[in-house]
Amino acid sequence: MFPNMPNLRHYPELDGKTLLICVGAMKCATSWIYNYLAKRDGVTVSPLKELHFFNTKFTAHALGDMDGLALRRLGFHIEQPGEAPDNLRRRDGFQASVDRAQMIYDDNAYFGHFARIVDPQTRTFCDVTPAYSVLGPTGFEYMRAFCASQDIRLKVLFVMRDPLDRLWSQLRHMTQGNKTTNFVENWAKALTAPAICARADYRGTVTDLDQTFPEQDVLYLFYETLFTAGSLQSLCALADTRPGPADTDTRQNETQLKAEMPGAARAAAMELLAPQYAFCRARFGADIPEAWQA
Repeated sequence: MFPNMPNLRHYPELDGKTLLICVGAMKCATSWIYNYLAKRDGVTVSPLKELHFFNTKFTAHALGDMDGLALRRLGFHIEQPGEAPDNLRRRDGFQASVDRAQMIYDDNAYFGHFARIVDPQTRTFCDVTPAYSVLGPTGFEYMRAFCASQDIRLKVLFVMRDPLDRLWSQLRHMTQGNKTTNFVENWAKALTAPAICARADYRGTVTDLDQTFPEQDVLYLFYETLFTAGSLQSLCALADTRPGPADTDTRQNETQLKAEMPGAARAAAMELLAPQYAFCRARFGADIPEAWQA
């Protein structure tokens, strides 16, 4: 199916382990999940929360140049005070940034990165990159085929949030990061932007995941009930670890820009998102949190 699939090196350091990929959604507590999993026994997370590897191969709905970001991040580490070689030896983030830069020209560097950071006690290693939610069916099939090059088991996590709340949080987050876009005010433009609409398309993502991966290897959770004992138990079972204390008071990567959604924006967004609510209620039934919009 993929004639250009690279001839990947086998990494015995990863044999028998699980790769857990959290594919989103954006603004659905994936930073909290990353930090929670990082504290679990037998779980190894990359020092880079978001590796942005697979989405650089399927860029139709990209929100930026992720390879360019990787090079800028590497440049930041190189320019820090002190001798760069000494910093590289001591700093996990610097080392991971070198690994990520290598992924630009060497696909082996993806699994090479994890082979370098796992240890014999690692049962599960993680890539938490919400941008993967918009890979589409071909992108997810590529992910599955790529991971089949290793003697590992691939598991996938997708977290959903009330579609309207998630969308408005994304627009505030994007405005906070780049006020020239100002999607808080230019919300009408945002609601027609393909890359933004793709991230609101739960129906597309869930359908693609259902058709690509075995049912037992995909977990769907909900932002509003993430901190419940049942959700944390399911998350830890997916990661082959035991639940531990959950810091539910600390928000990770919280959007600081606060703004109420204008009434006209709410009405237009609800019209756009109505098929998503209908799909999720049909697909997940009683699992849908009560807090979701009607």
